[in-house]
Amino acid sequence: MSTPQRTPPSEPLQETLELLLARADDHQPFLPSGLDPESVQSAPRPERLPRRAEVPLLERIDADPNALPEQRWGVIAPEGGEGDSLLRAIAPLVEHRARQQDAEVKVYRVHPDLDAAQAVSWRERVYRDESVPPEERPRYLLLLGSPERVSFEFQHVLAQGAFVGRLHFATGAGTSDLASHAAYVEKVLAHENASEGAEPPDVLLYTAADGSRATVRGHQLLMEPCRKMVEARWIPRHLASRLQVLPGEEPEALPRVAGAVRSGVLLSVSHGLGAPNGGWASAEQQRARQGALCLTPEQELTADKVRHRPFLPGGMWFCVACFGAATPRKSAFHAWLSMLARQRLFPGRPEAVLDNLPRPGEPPFLAALPQALLANPHGPLAFLGHSDLAWNFGFSNPDNLTESRASRILSALEVLAKGSRVGVALDALMRSFRDVNDGLMSAYHERQEALEEGRPDPTDPKRLGYLWMLRNDLRGYLLLGDPAVRLRLQRATR
Repeated sequence: MSTPQRTPPSEPLQETLELLLARADDHQPFLPSGLDPESVQSAPRPERLPRRAEVPLLERIDADPNALPEQRWGVIAPEGGEGDSLLRAIAPLVEHRARQQDAEVKVYRVHPDLDAAQAVSWRERVYRDESVPPEERPRYLLLLGSPERVSFEFQHVLAQGAFVGRLHFATGAGTSDLASHAAYVEKVLAHENASEGAEPPDVLLYTAADGSRATVRGHQLLMEPCRKMVEARWIPRHLASRLQVLPGEEPEALPRVAGAVRSGVLLSVSHGLGAPNGGWASAEQQRARQGALCLTPEQELTADKVRHRPFLPGGMWFCVACFGAATPRKSAFHAWLSMLARQRLFPGRPEAVLDNLPRPGEPPFLAALPQALLANPHGPLAFLGHSDLAWNFGFSNPDNLTESRASRILSALEVLAKGSRVGVALDALMRSFRDVNDGLMSAYHERQEALEEGRPDPTDPKRLGYLWMLRNDLRGYLLLGDPAVRLRLQRATR
């Protein structure tokens, strides 16, 4: 049964671009009125990567995607002493996966901070080495190291054709926290070696009650369709034991309920915290707070609040919020927002959101909240979140932003609820990205052909801009944690 929740204020849906980002001091949205759809009509074309890097080249597509002996599990660590230390910290997990797949775990070492083109080259030369039999090439890949050492671009390229997750814990000063790596490994091993019986998970749905247009839109276009689908299909099919719609106006509802469930699946929509008025006082303060969740105009959920208390133990969290998982060095929306600043055609300063990116010379970083949760022995096994600005496009129809396409995100949750490994769930979301990316590139090709042949442009600038936004919004999601973990729903030996 659902827990009653006060319905957010109803308002007629309008085609606006809504951003899930609030200031850390007053919790006010960066873009309280959204952006006019006209602003995306001249969005720049995404950079083309060599060898169609965003087209999946899957190995052993006839094999069970959840079977480690058939798909294999491997590790990618940075070169040098730091990578050596990280590998030692997760050695028990490597041994555990080797036993599960009845084969040695393949370990790769990479140069620091590869860009997208270099990542494609590495994938072709090393990962897809012709001398390695396809059945020995691991499709589950656990990346170790900070995004400064193993880049987000590298992670994204590999995620188009493999099941990829990242594991990294940092101290306040930004160095590797080896004790937290070991704590996560111990949690995973305890979860997978537990003997108690399994049952369908609880499904938790949470929308922050801050009254903003962005979260109201998230509730209407994502949460309500998900609630209806879970009630109509999941519970009758025993994919969920219980649905709980958490009261967003109660700040303690989320940590209280999440602390009581076992192997639950949580979907949340909220603003992620960005820079306060006047900017962050230091890089350390930014790493500690950026991407934490704004729950109400007065309350937030930070790393310190979940570090030592039970919160979704043995579960999975899909978090929709700006910078919820990480902050990149450069946003996928950087060129577009900079163009808006030059044109000065739209009210406000939409380009101000770029002030949340690291200053020149400062590295990208993972959000502190998921790091604290994954290191917590009573926290979740995996976290799916955004590594960039998060908009309303991920769950909207690009032909009409007032229509829901919640199925993109719900498909990933359903994969988890059926007992698949979390890397398979991320791939379900990446399939939506690849479909949109193909459609966008086809539209650009049609435009170029018309230009060369002297014909009128056959593309709709508004729809092209929407596809561009959707493509970049979906591309921003990444997985933190081992991609091979799964909810304990069935006894699995492989």
